Amino acid sequence: MPLMLTTADRTMDYKHTLNLPETDFPMRGMLPKREPGRVSQWQDLGIYSRLRQSRAGRPLFVLHDGPPYANGSIHIGHAVNKILKDIIVKSKNLAGFDAPYVPGWDCHGLPIEHKVETTHGKNLEPAHARGLCREYAGAQIETQLADFVRLGVIGDWDNPYRSMDYANEAGEIRTLGEMVETGYVFKGLKPVNWCFDCRSALAEAEVEYADKKSDAIDVAFPVEDADKLAAAFGLSELGKPAAVAIWTTTPWTIPANQALNVHPDFTYALVDTGSRLLLLAEELVESCLARFGLQGDVIATAQGKALDLIRFRHPLYARLAPIYLADYVECDVGSTGIVHSAPSYGMDDFLTCRDHGMSFDDMLNPVQGNGVYADDLEFFGGQMIWKANPNIVEKLREEDALLAHTPITHSYMHCWRHKTPVIYRATAQWFVGMDVAGKDGKTLRERALEGVDATAFTPGWGQARLHAMIANRPDWCISRQRNWGVPIPLFLHKQTGELHPRTVGLIEEAAKRVEQGGIDAWFALEPAELLGAEADDYEKVTDTLDVWFDSGTTHRHVLRGSHPHGHESGPRADLYLEGSDQHRGWFHSSLLTGCAIDGHPPYRELLTHGFTVDAKGHKMSKSTGNVVAPQQVMDKLGADILRLWVASTDYSGEMAVSDEILKRTADVYRRIRNTSRFLLSNLNGFDPSKDAVAFDDMLALDRWVVDRAAQLQARIETAFDEYRFLDVYQQVHGFCAGELGGFYLDVIKDRQYTTQTDSLARRSAQTALYHVVQALSRWIAPILSFTAEEIFEHIPGERGDSVLLEEYYTGLETLSDDADMGRAFWAQLLEVKNAVNKCLEDARNAKVIKGSLAAEVTLYVDDALHATLTRLGDELRFVMLTSEVTLKPLAEAHEAEATELEGLKVAVSVSANAKCERCWHHRPDVGAHAEHADLCGRCISNLPEGEGETRYYA
Repeated sequence: MPLMLTTADRTMDYKHTLNLPETDFPMRGMLPKREPGRVSQWQDLGIYSRLRQSRAGRPLFVLHDGPPYANGSIHIGHAVNKILKDIIVKSKNLAGFDAPYVPGWDCHGLPIEHKVETTHGKNLEPAHARGLCREYAGAQIETQLADFVRLGVIGDWDNPYRSMDYANEAGEIRTLGEMVETGYVFKGLKPVNWCFDCRSALAEAEVEYADKKSDAIDVAFPVEDADKLAAAFGLSELGKPAAVAIWTTTPWTIPANQALNVHPDFTYALVDTGSRLLLLAEELVESCLARFGLQGDVIATAQGKALDLIRFRHPLYARLAPIYLADYVECDVGSTGIVHSAPSYGMDDFLTCRDHGMSFDDMLNPVQGNGVYADDLEFFGGQMIWKANPNIVEKLREEDALLAHTPITHSYMHCWRHKTPVIYRATAQWFVGMDVAGKDGKTLRERALEGVDATAFTPGWGQARLHAMIANRPDWCISRQRNWGVPIPLFLHKQTGELHPRTVGLIEEAAKRVEQGGIDAWFALEPAELLGAEADDYEKVTDTLDVWFDSGTTHRHVLRGSHPHGHESGPRADLYLEGSDQHRGWFHSSLLTGCAIDGHPPYRELLTHGFTVDAKGHKMSKSTGNVVAPQQVMDKLGADILRLWVASTDYSGEMAVSDEILKRTADVYRRIRNTSRFLLSNLNGFDPSKDAVAFDDMLALDRWVVDRAAQLQARIETAFDEYRFLDVYQQVHGFCAGELGGFYLDVIKDRQYTTQTDSLARRSAQTALYHVVQALSRWIAPILSFTAEEIFEHIPGERGDSVLLEEYYTGLETLSDDADMGRAFWAQLLEVKNAVNKCLEDARNAKVIKGSLAAEVTLYVDDALHATLTRLGDELRFVMLTSEVTLKPLAEAHEAEATELEGLKVAVSVSANAKCERCWHHRPDVGAHAEHADLCGRCISNLPEGEGETRYYA
């Protein structure tokens, strides 16, 4: 009696006749474990230098790296910035450009100096402190560099630029020298942002706003020129004491008052309050009297211009304050319409007083650099200004000059580093003049505005923002009173204060010394070394340059210095990319220095990204516990997940990130990875040099998917070129989930598994899969760099050493417009399949069928649809993934299920035929073949000894 085989046994018996998928490409990415090894592989390959060699002579694309500050571990914002840059550089290399990337760091400035003081104590010997600062910055760079490399960022990490490198410090000094020679640089006394903790001027970008409690006071200044005041209001005399009322939120400025401002076109009223007359803006009389707790009547009015130069007495000191006309005066609710002017502590005050002939020496400046009044200031000498405020209020009350006092909370300037209030304070500083004419007769402001207009912006709104900032900005204060910074190497005559007549040459001499010995070479320099016998007549400047001047001159170092990556048309990068705050920071300072020394911006395009927030849109902070650290993400999920999140986020606005968002990103990653694994597993046994099928000889469905990939590649190239990474993410994911996972890969499984190993049907599909995975590995390489490399390594056939060295795949071909079974045909077929899928799903849910291959469907179609579907003949069932498909006229549909597709109704029934144990299709001839009773005739022909099945379309 012969041994009886169970169904399972018979299936196993035929398993060796199937072409089952096989690959050692793992299902699970295990990115945190595998990615570090990939980083080492790229380093061993010298991937960056290989890229430079392979792209030599190609069109150049330069993204100049904005230097992060060398202090502290990188945060999620750093990761976003570097990943975006890396995606762009890799996509440009992919497109065949020579796209170098030189990373850099900002190394000077207060934060590092403050850190060293905190660690080692204050009052360190300056040279020793600078050495500690340099050492600290170097250590911070190494830490940050390691994290950037771990993120998969490819660049010249062996040779980055650092603002503290001697050559770069010297280059910065030479830039200053060129600007001095042009006449842009001058010394002046102006109010600048001043931080008492920094003991230094601050750049605009170093100032942020936060709420502050202040004393809002109204103060009466008694009239000195009573007759002139009466005449201005058309009165013969005043008849009683009179005073002008001012309102301020800075009582500490009252001791430095030297003038009063009214608007020439406003109407002012003289109000009789009983004991005295008060001068107020007419429209504010009612609100002011209510605030003062007074009643009164307007006895006369006059235009502001009539009050010009009338003098009033300071309420505390024996000096006079004349009225100066000023257009900046406003009649805000809560004010009086008259502004008190302390020229040392406000830019408008300063300019108005200067325009009325007040010299720098005449301007009172009792507030010292530490925020304490000078000892010789009567009443308040030696007091810190913030602590002096209540004392000033009380003194005004004693002198019967205080009309009102109200504590308020308002937005006020704070130091971005110390988070403490800052003031405007007039100090002798070095400035770059915005309205100084250069050699071509144009001012720096004019050049910069022309540069902004010639620059492309992504997003576009950045252009108007930067244009407005340049149009309205004051002169640039470039000097700082710090120890750890690039010096301003100038000599001033001790008597006249004038620059040495050989200043430009002396700056070059200083640059040469700094190039050899760093900034210490200037600080240690004895003036006689450069000035000889003249040394006793000159004073060496010890101020340092604003750190924005440091970063704003990096284009000199990278685009034409030690990393000469400028275009032939001049030292100019194609792109600068930073956060949106850099319109007032690095974009701004780079624009001014570039226009000053080269006549144009150092960039052709600016791209800005938003800030990272949590899932609720809140700012991240350690205190609230909503910080997402890139190091933790890499350790838990992998750098590729972080990179994919960046690409999947609209970077033009706020970028929300959280653990839950990253988990969803990981789900999308698995879809892309699993799709890639299926492609690779079905290339088992495929040698492209021997087995590839020419495009015209491929089955129609295979030609279609290659064409779809070719179309997609064109869209991806455009999206990368336009920095639309979200589009790349969506289209790649859509292709994996839709055309591939939702259609093509399902349809070809039968053909892949059941046809003979070397048949045209199978080799055609494998050829298509080969083309698709070759292209896919490149599409995702700029974003999912680690995974793309892993995919690339598993593609059969000859290949290069790294996907990062590759360009866009050129093996994709497209269907001609008149192709038989072209794009329109398959688009219509997909619509039909989607409608049928819905009906099959309904049948499964209703327990009519267990799976689609257990089903037979009848499609009731109109004539047009019939003509389309009949072209596939019996292969229509393979496309629909059913065991049988019958076409009937739409008019015969009675019990069929209607679909959303016009001209189609569907009836689903369970097949009465037995299932083939090899292909799982239910066919009427299963059991009709004695030798292979469990197989259908098609599978018997596909056995190794059979004649083989012929497929034409699907």
